[in-house]
Amino acid sequence: MAKAATIILAGTESHTDLGRLANGLQAAKEFAETEGDEVELIFDGAGTQWVPELEDEDHDYHELYQSVQDDVMVCDYCAGTFDVGGAVDDAAVVRIDENAGHPSIRSLVDDDYEIITY
Repeated sequence: MAKAATIILAGTESHTDLGRLANGLQAAKEFAETEGDEVELIFDGAGTQWVPELEDEDHDYHELYQSVQDDVMVCDYCAGTFDVGGAVDDAAVVRIDENAGHPSIRSLVDDDYEIITY
């Protein structure tokens, strides 16, 4: 049994960022589909900007995003900073704010999660 926290930090500005998003979503899906594995997919920093884009059914990675929807979380502080808080709320994505408004990476490590960043 593996435990992984896949964290999307890449913003929406470049083709490289899109590649990092795709790889992060695919990695999260692999964990989600493996019996006994646990996964958390966290959009943090500039990565929070992906939520409204991925909610669009016409986005190339909408279906992949939907396949891991139950594991998606968003940094509460960064959603506000990057002006996507309303879209996050509309999408009913869980906001996490365990460490001064941010996800607690230490808690994930303490819970034996491998941290994978994209």
